[in-house]
Amino acid sequence: MLMLAAAMVTGCTTTIALDPAPAANDPRCANVSVRLPDTIEGLKRQWTDAQATASWGNKAAILRCGVEAPSQTTLQCLTIKGVDWTVDATNSPQLRLTTSGRTPAAEAIVDTRILSADKVAAALASTLQQLPATTTGCATPTPTPSPADGQKSQ
Repeated sequence: MLMLAAAMVTGCTTTIALDPAPAANDPRCANVSVRLPDTIEGLKRQWTDAQATASWGNKAAILRCGVEAPSQTTLQCLTIKGVDWTVDATNSPQLRLTTSGRTPAAEAIVDTRILSADKVAAALASTLQQLPATTTGCATPTPTPSPADGQKSQ
């Protein structure tokens, strides 16, 4: 009877398998982890098996703290509630939003068939403001000089 009760309890909760980010052990990520919301757009946060990670709604939204900060990029950039994000739509409908100008950086991967990426970013903004800002605004690419910029063609 006791084993059946234990099986029923463990059967109700699912631990989500995720990979930690390279700098997941940064103490600032621990500070973020303890402040994450219990729900995003009605989806409950679930336990994960990796440090400085979170999942809501069976991976509808995932957060990993300690990722490499984006450098100069041509990706879309947006600011939501004081946090700058680069948006990578390479794996659409999964969008990868990475904080820009914060160290360590954090990324949110959002299944846009289930959740709005903007709403996830807004729900995480106050927590991610705990990560120190190193710059304001998104990283922008350095322009490549063209022949018209002072070099004459021959």
